[in-house]
Amino acid sequence: KALREFRRGERKTCIRFVRKRSSDINYLSFISDMGCWSYLGQIGGRQPISLQRNGCVFKNIVQHEVLHALGLHHEQVRSDRDDHVIIKFENIISGTEGNFQIVDTNNLGTPYDFDSVMHYSPLAFSSNGEPTIVAINSSITDFGTATEMSARDYDLVNLLYECCE
Repeated sequence: KALREFRRGERKTCIRFVRKRSSDINYLSFISDMGCWSYLGQIGGRQPISLQRNGCVFKNIVQHEVLHALGLHHEQVRSDRDDHVIIKFENIISGTEGNFQIVDTNNLGTPYDFDSVMHYSPLAFSSNGEPTIVAINSSITDFGTATEMSARDYDLVNLLYECCE
């Protein structure tokens, strides 16, 4: 269902997921490894996406990991993130700070998206129960809870892959 939503419904993209054929050289391979993870962008050849059976097989997580494979970063590492959120490095579990480092992203003119399936929650990787991500706009407190791709997630995929809507 998570993959079908890339091509059906009110929002859609030009991305299609089909079964691997013997002639396919580059393809996604869904596995149940330790945790939920994917490489960023196409790596060439067989590209694993781990969806551990106990904990990762939910629509938002499947879409999140597939979006990584399609080349999307986490929202809170966007090049413009400091205009929207404050990262509280003092609250982050030691050794996991890399999950919060700004990346020189091409945001393709899309606005920062608190509703993105790619956004971490305020307590992500917290070492002490205190927030690791705080919105600059104090009225924004509910983020990192998306159950499916946001309208802007679809827009970003469509821009990145030059989809015609």
